[in-house]
Amino acid sequence: MRDLIDATIAAHVAVLNDTAALAPEIGRFAEQAAQCIAGGGRVFWMGNGGSAADCQHLAAELVGRFERERPGLASIALTTDSSILTSVANDYGFESVFARQVEALCRDGDLLVGLSTSGNSANVLRAMERAAGRGIYRVGLTGAGGGRLADTCELCLSVPSRVTARIQEAHIVIGHILCDLVERRITGEAPAAESARGNC
Repeated sequence: MRDLIDATIAAHVAVLNDTAALAPEIGRFAEQAAQCIAGGGRVFWMGNGGSAADCQHLAAELVGRFERERPGLASIALTTDSSILTSVANDYGFESVFARQVEALCRDGDLLVGLSTSGNSANVLRAMERAAGRGIYRVGLTGAGGGRLADTCELCLSVPSRVTARIQEAHIVIGHILCDLVERRITGEAPAAESARGNC
């Protein structure tokens, strides 16, 4: 049992270490989200299963708070309304549960984030396609290779792993960094490294 625990933690740490290479993309993601919110837009999240739970988690961090007091930030998980999800799935098919909401809710200046560990979730891909040409900035969070999702968004953060659990763990770390950076931008607090440089 201890060997399994140690191996899992080691694998988690290794993937996070490799994910550090995505720092420029994470920075771009945070910049886009901050600009979106500051301009009156909303950040929308979508994904399936564990990724759906991650969507709700990260939307809550923005609407509520992450680490500092500030006004609520506009963020919505498209995974939470059971009446919409079941009616759209029943009438149009499960592949349309997010696309229909994008059509109804997303507007020019909004940001749409799709989480898919494989990068090939049909309902996430269809929503990204529906968002194209509507002035909606599209971000994908996926695993190694990016899958088809990499071709449907302006920015794709592909965690360098093919193990679902490790990818999802990295997605939450990326999401927490995003929330921290957006909060700092909204409140005017510079990241620690920038503050240190400013004091030199």
